[in-house]
Amino acid sequence: MQEIWENYMKPVDGNPATVAFNAEVADALPNDALGYVGFLKLRLNTATPEGFVVESEADMVKEIEDRLEMEALRYRVGKYVGRIVTGGEVHFVYYLKFDFEWPDVIAATMGAFTDYTYESGSRLDTEWEVYRKLLFPTDREWQLIQNHHTCDRLKAAGDNLRIRRAIEHRAFFSKHEGRERFVERISTEGFKVQADAPPEEVSPPFGVQFYRMDAPYYYDIDAVTLQIIAWAEAFEGQYDGWETSLVKQ
Repeated sequence: MQEIWENYMKPVDGNPATVAFNAEVADALPNDALGYVGFLKLRLNTATPEGFVVESEADMVKEIEDRLEMEALRYRVGKYVGRIVTGGEVHFVYYLKFDFEWPDVIAATMGAFTDYTYESGSRLDTEWEVYRKLLFPTDREWQLIQNHHTCDRLKAAGDNLRIRRAIEHRAFFSKHEGRERFVERISTEGFKVQADAPPEEVSPPFGVQFYRMDAPYYYDIDAVTLQIIAWAEAFEGQYDGWETSLVKQ
């Protein structure tokens, strides 16, 4: 099975962080065969002011990452599930069958990179709490990931993301009253309702489709969707994404 990795940003311990995680493993959690979590915390020799990897060091960090994965496969200890870059450090996270060979994996990896300082360790984590709470995104973070995928597809097709156009959104609510109050709220923000969706026989949500003129540029659409999510949740609803037409300059 091909692995699916996603990337996003969030604050970690008060610092900005980039998070990469193996999304493929989420469908089969907890994994009883991998009950230990192991980590390697690598201190960057140079970092950006935000604490991220500088371009001149990126190739070396990737080489360390690849070497660690190779040694983990050689020792057959477990699975690579995520990476966090924050505060001038890179944290590599694995889930392990057993952790007694994890120090050997680290030693075999870092023995070739003596210019770096690092820490490593492992502990029991049968519920995969590190993956669930630290690596896996919240609903809001998932929406930002999906936003950026859509922006990437538009950009690849030649779209000028800075041009305002109608962006259509969807939201669903457990009660008719919640949907009506949500519609009242978004109407004050310039959104226009296109259609209501009646409840389905199997699923009770009351849906609404609405639009506004906005630019689908990465961080602009992030701000819009995060605000809609907050409004929907205030009325016991759930945001269901957006779509728009291709606009070339």
